[in-house]
Amino acid sequence: MANSPQALPDQDAGRRERKRLQQLDHLADTAWALFEAEGFDAVTMERIAEAGDVSKVTLYRHFPVKEALLRHIFHRELRAAWPAIQPELARAAPGRARLARFLELQAAWCESRRAYLLPYVRFRMGDLRRPDEGRERSGMDRIFCELIAQGQASGDLRSDIAAPLLAMHVQFVHLATLLRWLSEDGLSLSGELACMLDLVCQGMGARS
Repeated sequence: MANSPQALPDQDAGRRERKRLQQLDHLADTAWALFEAEGFDAVTMERIAEAGDVSKVTLYRHFPVKEALLRHIFHRELRAAWPAIQPELARAAPGRARLARFLELQAAWCESRRAYLLPYVRFRMGDLRRPDEGRERSGMDRIFCELIAQGQASGDLRSDIAAPLLAMHVQFVHLATLLRWLSEDGLSLSGELACMLDLVCQGMGARS
């Protein structure tokens, strides 16, 4: 009887990576269920490890703090949402209108996650590593860059500055707007983001 063929190294590596990602998703889903049921502050890493049926060493190897679990959850949601909202975005003209529609959709998502956004943002701002040093990107930079590039191609947005540089500036103003909303009561995030977009697109010049 012939021996069974052995898996190729790249097949083994692919299988290990799939299992690793499945475990990350399992731990993140377990943590999220606990956060929703008991509150983010009340849930400990030990509680997550117990509920996820893993050792604390395993949990800490993948996620050093609770906020890292939020990062995994939120970035996964963004990756899933981006292709899903393409038909909705396509109904808006490329450029400012499409950016505005994306910000409206993002505001609704932020409203649903408000209780968790401040610890997430603080965690992200405390990670000063570059992406090539292991800092995980959320993907917002690519989204803003793509939406801006579409506006440039249509002639709705200026094209004398590269889309990635414009996207970087938009990201900073977007973050400042989000932090203001998180720190002050009574603000409408959709309204604040609309004002932000108006400032970005129109500048600080006096209106005639």
